[in-house]
Amino acid sequence: MHCPKCGQAQISDETRFCSKCGFLLTGVAQIVAKDGLLEIEPGASSTTPRRRGIYQGVFIFLLSFLVVPLVVMATIAANIEPYFVVVSAVLLTVGGLLRIVYALMFESGEVGGKTLEQSVIEMSKKVVGSSGDVPALPPQRSTPASSYAPPAAGAWKDTNELEKTPNSVTETTTKLLERDSGQ
Repeated sequence: MHCPKCGQAQISDETRFCSKCGFLLTGVAQIVAKDGLLEIEPGASSTTPRRRGIYQGVFIFLLSFLVVPLVVMATIAANIEPYFVVVSAVLLTVGGLLRIVYALMFESGEVGGKTLEQSVIEMSKKVVGSSGDVPALPPQRSTPASSYAPPAAGAWKDTNELEKTPNSVTETTTKLLERDSGQ
């Protein structure tokens, strides 16, 4: 299987992310196996993200009718300035309306199967649970210490002796130029 974004060949179909570009590959193998169509599972939610967003916005807006009177009672009981009443009324009312507007403008109206989080959780359970398909580590190898022979007497080198200083680059170049000019 190859990454649909960058074309990088993947090690296996169980790979979750592309190793080159980081593209989320959860569900790509299922889409390829079903000729580009992904069936909606019977347990999947039939509500669209747009509808869920509208429900959330309406809930937040209606919550203001419960929370604002409670805040009013609390401010009267505590005998403090009514700033919290204004803040809670504005936040809940405007927040609910903005959530509805966001859902209408930006969220998809198509019925979705699983959310991204559900897909990632399912794929990680599949990868972690499939210990039979995962190749084992290579067999352990050990080399006895006796196979490493110490250097013979007199053959020991100090680190300063390991590499001789290289010849000067300009020295050999100058000799070649003198030889060429002399001809």
